[in-house]
Amino acid sequence: MAFDKDSIIASLKEASISDLNDLVKAIEEEFDVSAAAPVAVAAAGADAGAAKDSYDVELTESGDQKVKAIKAVREITGLGLKDAKGLVDSVPSVIKEGVTEDEANDIKAKLEEVGGVVTLK
Repeated sequence: MAFDKDSIIASLKEASISDLNDLVKAIEEEFDVSAAAPVAVAAAGADAGAAKDSYDVELTESGDQKVKAIKAVREITGLGLKDAKGLVDSVPSVIKEGVTEDEANDIKAKLEEVGGVVTLK
């Protein structure tokens, strides 16, 4: 079966973050694969006492200042309004992956300032 990869890529560019997330989950289930990066597997086997090199910042609760949380997510991620709103509306959501400890703490502080609850993973 032939497919037009350019039209698929064009469709993906127009999709929202939540639509892309649903697509990844569907592909994982259909083909019994994982979209997790191989680096994550290597990190899991590392020494438990070793310092962590990168963090994922997860917004677990948006708080009562949702508009400010959306603005903060837009500032942090560079996403458009619709995609940032989608992340805030669908908590828990990973806001940024693979950042340094300092950057993760800065992001956490910005989101907590507007009432969000953040977990660093």
